[in-house]
Amino acid sequence: MTDPRTELRAGLGRVGVWSFALEAQSAAVERELVVGIEELGYRALWVPESVGSKEIFSHAGLLLSSGTELLVGSGIANIWARDPVAMANGWRATSDAYPGRFVLGLGVSHAPSVARRGGTYAKPYEHMIEYLDAMDGARYDGPEPERPTRRLLAALGPKMLELAAARVEGAHTYFVPPEHTAFARGVLGPEPVLAVELTTVLETDPAEARRICRGWAVHYLELPNYHNSLRRMGFSESDLDAGGGDRMVDAVFAWGGVDRVREKVLTHLKAGADHVCVQVISAAGGDPCLPQLRELAPVLLSL
Repeated sequence: MTDPRTELRAGLGRVGVWSFALEAQSAAVERELVVGIEELGYRALWVPESVGSKEIFSHAGLLLSSGTELLVGSGIANIWARDPVAMANGWRATSDAYPGRFVLGLGVSHAPSVARRGGTYAKPYEHMIEYLDAMDGARYDGPEPERPTRRLLAALGPKMLELAAARVEGAHTYFVPPEHTAFARGVLGPEPVLAVELTTVLETDPAEARRICRGWAVHYLELPNYHNSLRRMGFSESDLDAGGGDRMVDAVFAWGGVDRVREKVLTHLKAGADHVCVQVISAAGGDPCLPQLRELAPVLLSL
């Protein structure tokens, strides 16, 4: 059987798409968007599972059934949202139905999100270890998938990155500068897969681009996981206040014209990312930004 890490790295390609905007679309519109994204040449599509999101396995099934080759990744499936047996068997069933086209990104999420679900966010690292143990030992009465099943961990700090390297195929990072990508690769070592999300604004006016970025960043900067991750990368409290200063925005986001976005993607790849999933956003909330993805495709997919 092919090594799961090798197959996943090849299947993802160097650049893919990450989208919160699909959450706001009807199933019919999503089907059309999947066709459009696949026709542009992107090989991977990542979607979230936040508190108000579509349930990840039903959502992934919709997306996978709408394309023919596109790989779908969860970024991330929340381990507080379902027990480990349900997670393991949903992962296996989806992997069996769409061989080689699904990767399960798992994560501990954030304390406010877990509280909104009625749970208690306690000892997330230890909980993830126990959760993976239970997944690995889960009974499954269906046939095991013929192609390798793949998992990634949402990981920012060193302990979770080490766990990702030891227990699954690698790590999925979100809202990080290239310095974090280099740090993550150093912790993971050379073999695990590193898939890095990069929020992107295709806007050349600096003031407008940074305004859009700050509107997006303000929520993340209030979450301790992201806040602490950026502090570890050397950002000060003043860099992270009120949606972030220019230094933080320019480091974490890719904004500007196509060539400038290309350079930021290339910086992450050179820092150690195997795959950069570009999340294009605009001033219009819920915009899937297909025209921008079309504009970027010829440049990014040649990297």
